[in-house]
Amino acid sequence: MFKQFFINEKNMMMAIAINSIIIFLLYFPQIHEANHSLYKGLEYVDLIFVLVFLIEAIVKIKHLGFKTYFKDNWNVFDFFIVVVSLPALLSFIPFFAAPHTSFVKILRLGRMVRLFRFLSFIPRMEIIMVGLSRALKASVFVMIALIFLNFILALFTCHFYSDVAPEYFYDPAVSMYYIFQLFTIEGWNEIPQVVIEGHDEMYGEDASSLFAGATRFYFILVVLSGGIFGMSLANAVFVDEMTSDNNKEVEDRLEEMKVQINELKEMLRERG
Repeated sequence: MFKQFFINEKNMMMAIAINSIIIFLLYFPQIHEANHSLYKGLEYVDLIFVLVFLIEAIVKIKHLGFKTYFKDNWNVFDFFIVVVSLPALLSFIPFFAAPHTSFVKILRLGRMVRLFRFLSFIPRMEIIMVGLSRALKASVFVMIALIFLNFILALFTCHFYSDVAPEYFYDPAVSMYYIFQLFTIEGWNEIPQVVIEGHDEMYGEDASSLFAGATRFYFILVVLSGGIFGMSLANAVFVDEMTSDNNKEVEDRLEEMKVQINELKEMLRERG
């Protein structure tokens, strides 16, 4: 019974889910401030789960054998997470200086990565991963083109507007970040307004209609080229490659139906 519990994949998935909820609650400062004893209790429950996952690894290694256990990539991943979590158990040992709190929290976050094991329960996960890999490869050139566009526009924007809007375009690195933000259509209206107001403050007069119009037109071009066209193209390529397997299946079926229709036509001609 003891052995079967730890070998059963569903039981361990449930344990991972519960442990993740505990870790989620531990990051609420309200719990620590309002009820310290409850917070300490949750920490001890979290440490108990470290023991549970350690026992799981030991039982599975004994059941499957060392070589068979480590042939499974998920088992290798689980074993690594368990090993790096072991220092947290030192807090159970009386009169022993436990690791620094921040270090323990980092190890705790590492155990959250075990949630990725739930991906193995998604139907047709292998096909999805193949499609995802194909989509990433197909999108890489579009993404490289977007990076170059971001780089060029960041230099232009830094050159023209670094003085009037240093919080956005002080140097090329900061400028690249906010140009990418514009690619996502965020701040497309606020940033040009900040540039125009910065011009007013610097020169002590209202920006000319020519400067204001040119500024708005420039940022519209940035949004259109990077946000509307560039990001949309990247999404279109990605989605097309992800669904190409489904399209191929439909095409194969249509081709099969076409062959069958041609065969029926031949049979009708022979009878006629």
